[in-house]
Amino acid sequence: MTATNPLLQAFDLPPYSAIRPEHVEPAVDQILADNRTAIAAILEHQGSAPDWSGLVLALDELNARLGRAWSPVSHLNAVCNSAELRAAYEACLPKLSAYYTELGQNRALYQAWHALADSPAAAAFDQAQQTILKHTLRDFHLSGIDLPEAEQQRYGAIQMKLSELCSQFSNQVLDATQAWTKQIGDEAALAGLPDSAKAQMQQAAQAKGLDGWLVTLEFPSYYAVMTYADDRALREELHTAYATRASDQGPNAGQHDNGPLMAEILDLRQELAKLLGFAHYAELSLATKMAESTEQVLGFLRDLAVRGKPFAEQDLAELRAFAAERGVNDLSSWDVGYFSEKLRHQRYEISQEQVRAWFPIDKVLSGLFAIVERLYGIQIAELSDFDTWHPDVRLFEIRENGAHVGRFFFDLYARANKRGGAWMDGARDHWRNSAGERISPVANLVCNFTPAVNGRPALLTHDEVTTLFHEFGHGLHHLLTRVDYAGVSGINGVAWDAVELPSQFMENWCWEPEGLALISGHFESGEPLPQALLDKMLAAKNFQSGLMLLRQLEFSLFDFELHATHGDGRSVLEVLQAIRDEVSVMQPPAWNRFANSFSHIFAGGYAAGYYSYKWAEVLSADAFSKFEEEGVLNPATGRAFREAILARGGSLEPMQLFVDFRGREPSIDALLRHSGLTEEVAA
Repeated sequence: MTATNPLLQAFDLPPYSAIRPEHVEPAVDQILADNRTAIAAILEHQGSAPDWSGLVLALDELNARLGRAWSPVSHLNAVCNSAELRAAYEACLPKLSAYYTELGQNRALYQAWHALADSPAAAAFDQAQQTILKHTLRDFHLSGIDLPEAEQQRYGAIQMKLSELCSQFSNQVLDATQAWTKQIGDEAALAGLPDSAKAQMQQAAQAKGLDGWLVTLEFPSYYAVMTYADDRALREELHTAYATRASDQGPNAGQHDNGPLMAEILDLRQELAKLLGFAHYAELSLATKMAESTEQVLGFLRDLAVRGKPFAEQDLAELRAFAAERGVNDLSSWDVGYFSEKLRHQRYEISQEQVRAWFPIDKVLSGLFAIVERLYGIQIAELSDFDTWHPDVRLFEIRENGAHVGRFFFDLYARANKRGGAWMDGARDHWRNSAGERISPVANLVCNFTPAVNGRPALLTHDEVTTLFHEFGHGLHHLLTRVDYAGVSGINGVAWDAVELPSQFMENWCWEPEGLALISGHFESGEPLPQALLDKMLAAKNFQSGLMLLRQLEFSLFDFELHATHGDGRSVLEVLQAIRDEVSVMQPPAWNRFANSFSHIFAGGYAAGYYSYKWAEVLSADAFSKFEEEGVLNPATGRAFREAILARGGSLEPMQLFVDFRGREPSIDALLRHSGLTEEVAA
């Protein structure tokens, strides 16, 4: 099997087209067995006086081999999901969980790391090496190294079960999203929708051999109906299906229901935290984050809620009055997007759909690259002749002064069997191996934009442009690292509540005239974005920012409260309702089951960490204010940001990196100003 299994071969970029479901489990089994044998040999050879190369770099080599096989499998499961691949992927999850738990509870390995940290040689280690030692010893404790054997076994069983449940949660959201469609035969039912959205729906129908138009719960389709459909009943029907996915409510009630999974996941997380001596899972979550206590996080979120609520109430009052003038006196959840877009258009004479024509994908990409090339002194070029998982995928290379830095894949468009949302996945880390060879980084950047239709290029809304910049910020953090140790290179070792800093930071250029001049041009004429349209966009930037802030705070407080109070007798729905009663200005219908598809916290890395978005936004807004002071495309400021933040990965605490760049600790003022949430801006 080794000879024919592509996952067991050496390769530069993954041979995606050659990877089959039947390759996955044998490859993982082989590598895990090889790694266990190798770890035993490392410990025997290193004895009681380990050195960096013999212990750390040797373990990094083993991790890299496992990652080289597992990363493409995990990626394919997200972007080309099939029943066979899903089964192979899930068969490996308990094996990988058991392996990592075993490493974390390997006392001989722990003692070897301890001996290295206490050795005379460690005094001469650089900052990155010191951080790796500190993080590794911390992670041993968080893996249960101090627990009695029976409790260690229980820890391992919990981790294995959580791995399975979180994957199942994600699968059921994907399945529930694809389980509902609506075929429409009369175009009149789609009145109000732009031609581009109708063309995409017609294409979706044709792909399934159907006549007419197919409305789905994939985001481009859902967004188009909720924003533009004049048919209120259609909006209600679609919103009901979307807001009840994977739940006990709605048109597919009980199908793929994530309710029982959420309860089990929360029970197991709470048990895990208690095993390790924490009061609750939120406290355990903060053990590896920038925030220092649950009180600090909740205080930060509630302070923002108090500041933002008057603005949100004003936003909603204006929206209700606007809808009432148009005959809708009972504004409901399925009306908010529709009337908001109408109000935005009336007030600013601008809409998301109107600006699409100015953001064809290739113009946006060339402008994005021009911005980062100027700021960071790099060059980006597209590559051809590479193996891929879908024809739409593109590959690019970053070079600096002629030297190769790294590569990244773009998979930008929504399609069936692809996970929703947008994300960056570090496909390969930058590091130097034990032979001193530089391994260059690779990133996967994934979005779900509306694809090209009717011979036109893909045209992005400004919101989609912002999403693209956000994910590219994550990609740059991964790709532009100068740290040569895998454990803290790129985003590795970065506290989760600081990891959004580079991504949210990049979004700022989507609003700057200098940035917009580079990323916009009419898809037919190439003409730059007219000044009048730019002025309208900037005027509308903070439209309903109060409502948007409270929505994010609702998610953040719900997540954190859920993990901090689990076991107090309240259900998930009751916790969510209590948060809504506290911070929301508009209540959704009782049948809303938002939590059942909240993959960030039940299937992603954001459990008791969703607050990270707002936490890091304080950092990103304040960091960008230095560019506002010195010039938004100032190469000197760009290089300073690169060297202080992007280049140093997780090698230093995030607060130290921020202070090194900004010259002081962060202030919330820039965030409030950028969001229009200060009295002077509001006035």
